[in-house]
Amino acid sequence: MKHVLWVLFLIPTLLIAQQANVNLDYNPHKNRENLTPFSAPLNSPDVDDQGMVTFQLKAPNAKEVSLAPGAITTSLDKESKPIPFIRGENDIWELKIGPLLPDIYAYHFIVDGIQITDPSNTYAAFTAMPPYSQLVVHGKEPSYYDAKNVPHGVVARHIYHSETTKGERELYVYIPPEYNEEKSYPVLYLLGGSGELPSNWIYDGRVNLIMDNLLAENKAVPMLIVVVNNQVIHRNHPQHTELTFDVFEEEIRNHVIPLIDESYSTIKSPRGRAISGLSMGGRHSMFVGFRSLDLFANFGILSAGDTEPEESLKDFLNDPDISSKVDYLFVGQGTKEVNSFFNVRVQHLHEALNYHNIKHEYYVGGNGGHDWSTWRHLLYYRFLPNLWKSN
Repeated sequence: MKHVLWVLFLIPTLLIAQQANVNLDYNPHKNRENLTPFSAPLNSPDVDDQGMVTFQLKAPNAKEVSLAPGAITTSLDKESKPIPFIRGENDIWELKIGPLLPDIYAYHFIVDGIQITDPSNTYAAFTAMPPYSQLVVHGKEPSYYDAKNVPHGVVARHIYHSETTKGERELYVYIPPEYNEEKSYPVLYLLGGSGELPSNWIYDGRVNLIMDNLLAENKAVPMLIVVVNNQVIHRNHPQHTELTFDVFEEEIRNHVIPLIDESYSTIKSPRGRAISGLSMGGRHSMFVGFRSLDLFANFGILSAGDTEPEESLKDFLNDPDISSKVDYLFVGQGTKEVNSFFNVRVQHLHEALNYHNIKHEYYVGGNGGHDWSTWRHLLYYRFLPNLWKSN
């Protein structure tokens, strides 16, 4: 792999935030200069140091404006119902909520029944679903998922042709700051959920910054992280469940792993590979990973499982040599997922693994539900630090 030397010219600036996009601020929604974001009609959202958030929307012809249910309402322990705005002067609708715990929250507005992003917020994300806005509630200092003054790895985007999907595809590779072609590195293959693109693990999951910080804290093993596009069948295809696992296994066997092993200095054995994913990606990690023990010996199942693991995973569960084939198996979910539909699948998997005496780590933590707050937390506090811990 060729290396490029970057020369940075540092320009003195004031302490700037409030969506100025000058630095990778940990508090971009704090109002420091009383300026609106460039080309935006208002300053929204506005976050103070106590975690109180003010949303604003100028909508003269609107009859009803609300905050859509999602990560924010989950954090506030509100019911999954829209939270209404109040119309104020100059046709500006406003909503104040909080305090919210420091984190990054996805959100939408609902205007007369139509779901939209916040038109004044420059922090937005795009996925395989319609885009959404991001709210950053800051703490007193940068968090574990923020950019800090530490050595940083590189994120490379690869475009490749797939005979499996008959088209051009992409994947992202996190390369640790100490990368040396004379060494061989373990590889984590990381997957998204039903509505995720590979870039979401970078921009929403912030996996590269999380890994930078873990390495700087000496809490994790240097590794390559390959963020794979596991969207291989239209998500609304009526046979998605039946078709997706076989197609994805073909994609990762025939295209993804060969590309990575040819492009980087990797450990080319199951013990040097891990597969992990959130939600649908967790199910891919189960149904593809567990039947591919010739490829993977390490697994991270995030907010996923199966309602009938005894039947769907019987070959894996009944394998008498499983303990010698699996190095590390992690099953985790968020604290506020335990009362949701997703908990049923996770619990069934956890119970099936216990019943068959398959060693694994089960963990519930963080303050989130079925959202990025949970998946960032699981990576930083459990999965990445324990991955290849014994190697």
